[in-house]
This record gives sequence, C-alpha cells and structure tokens, in this order.
Amino acid sequence: MRALKYALGEALISLWRSRSSGIFSIATIAATLLIFGGFLLIASNLEPLVESWSAAAELSVYLTDEVSDGERTEIEALLVASDLVDAREYVSRAEALARFSREFSDLNAALGGDEENPFPASFEVRLRAGVDETAAVDALADRLRQTAGVDDIRYDRVWLERLSAAATLLRAVIIGFAAVLLAGAALTVSNVVRLAFYARRDEIEIMRLVGAPAAYLHGPFLAEGVVQGGLGAGLALGILWIAFAFARDRYGDLVTGVLGLGELVFLPGRYAWLIVGGGMVVGCLGGLIATWRDPGRGARPRRTTSEA
Repeated sequence: MRALKYALGEALISLWRSRSSGIFSIATIAATLLIFGGFLLIASNLEPLVESWSAAAELSVYLTDEVSDGERTEIEALLVASDLVDAREYVSRAEALARFSREFSDLNAALGGDEENPFPASFEVRLRAGVDETAAVDALADRLRQTAGVDDIRYDRVWLERLSAAATLLRAVIIGFAAVLLAGAALTVSNVVRLAFYARRDEIEIMRLVGAPAAYLHGPFLAEGVVQGGLGAGLALGILWIAFAFARDRYGDLVTGVLGLGELVFLPGRYAWLIVGGGMVVGCLGGLIATWRDPGRGARPRRTTSEA
C-alpha cells in the first residue's frame, strides 16, 4: 500500500507538471473510447429489438389463386403435423386486402379499384419459441413448396440472419477501428510518460543505486498512464451521457416510434465498466511501453574531473 500511495502521488504531481501534454493524451483516449462507447450504446438499445424480431419470426405460405379446398386442407395438415409449428392462421384474399386497406389507407388508390385484389391467400405460421433448427425449417419449407397449391414461401429468419451477419461485420469493423485508435492512444500516453521518465532519470538512477525496489522506480509512471486512461474514459462517458440525453430529448420519440423500440436507455453498468477498464488498460500499456527500456539502466557512471 505504501508503494501504491507513493506511485499515485508521484503520478499526480507529474501530470500537473506536464499538464499540457497530459491533456492531449487524455483527450486522445477520450475520443477513441467515445467512438467505441457510441457503438455500444446503439447496440445495447437495438439488442432487445432484434431479439423480439427473432422471437416473432414467421413462415408465410402463399397460395395460388386456383388453390382448391382439398389442396388447402393438405397444406394445413402438413403444418399441423410439424413439430416446428406453434400456431397458424389462414388469411384469405379478401382478408389480406382488408388488412392492407386498414393499415395502409393512403395507398388504397394504387390498388386500381375494389374489383381488383392483387393479394394471394396465405398461411401465417408462427414457429415454436426458441426454434433455431435452420435445417429443419428449410426442410419444411421445401416440402411445402412441392405441395400443390403453394405459390411461394417467405421465411422471416432469412433476412434476420442477413441483418445479424451485417451487424457482426459492422461490429468487427468498429472493433478493428477502435483497436487501431487505442493503439495510437497507448503510444501517445507512452510518449507523455517517457518525457516524465527522462526528466527524472537522475533521480531514478540515485534511487536504483540506493537499492529502491522496482515498484518505486517504475510504479509512478505506470500509475500516471493508468490515471490518464481513467480520466480519458471518464471524460468519454460524460460526453456520451450528455449527447445521449440531448438526442433522447430531441429525437427519442421519433426513433422509438419508427423502430418500435421501448424507452431508450444509457449504457448498462457492465459496458460502462468495460470502457473505464479499457481506458485504464490502455494507459497502463502506454506506461509499460514508456518504461520498457529504462534510460538509466546500464548507463555508465559519469567520470569526475580527477578521474579524467
């Protein structure tokens, strides 16, 4: 505890002495973590929506206009016999037209009159909760396609999987971009810490000669990096909270209404701690880089005038 207290005190003093470069280093870390935190904020609010979409995935079986009652009964029997199906609903052509007219009343004129009905009859099939058997669902869809009276099959999970793949790709790109920025931030911290390291190289050499342990030699510089990282993370969270509060008050109702989201929430605690911990790790890494090659270690002692 004594070494930790000494390292933290010396780190704060060093930061105050080189506050101009320290502010630049903290701002670099804050900007990097702000980008990463913004992505986490968006992802945490969209995650419940994607989960609800996945839970409500439906299999739509569209019938031909000439489907007979016997063919429709056979199709329904296949759905009843499947273990994947939780519920089903038959929607006639007239019901499909009425639903469209009710939900999209502004587009009724595009239908060309009441005598024209472009909508086919269909079965709307809800799968059992937790079904993740893609091969089984594909097999059921293929069997339905081969059944007389079936015109087309649409499965919601197909576009959900594409959406998930796109989100995964975007997540990888953001993480890779953030990793590059964090590496740059770590190098910035290391340069700031190394300046302090060189400024105190004579003091460090004296401490080494009197047998000071490594915790007292390198600890203050590691602590300085950690403090810079923690301050940068805190600054990023503060800016992110202000931006989130402003956006929620100004555009919250619009976003939730368009996407069907619940109330917008700030970052969960685990994500906030992840940002703080990430900033401190980046700062510590910068301190390690700065002290990796000790400028005083192995240095030859200066010769006095008499020795010369």
